Amino acid sequence: MLRLMRRAGITSDMMYMAGFGSIIASVASWAMSMRAEKAGMDRADRWGIFVGEWAPTFFALGVALRMEEEYGDETPSERAERMKHRVREAMPVG
Repeated sequence: MLRLMRRAGITSDMMYMAGFGSIIASVASWAMSMRAEKAGMDRADRWGIFVGEWAPTFFALGVALRMEEEYGDETPSERAERMKHRVREAMPVG
């Protein structure tokens, strides 16, 4: 799925922006529901929570796409070599 998203031109930055946009939309939908509907605070809270639940999904997709952007084209042997190098840097031997 991530490769399809990359091919479609969707980037991790777009997903991060969608996450922040969802937070803003959550507050906006809560405020608009409070003013426009006569259903009260409960209904406004439900709208705000419903829209706000999208943010973690967008942020998770952003992280996954960032990893795909950085490491997606590596072969398994290239990935193993990179990890070995990273471990050697982190744990110097005397």
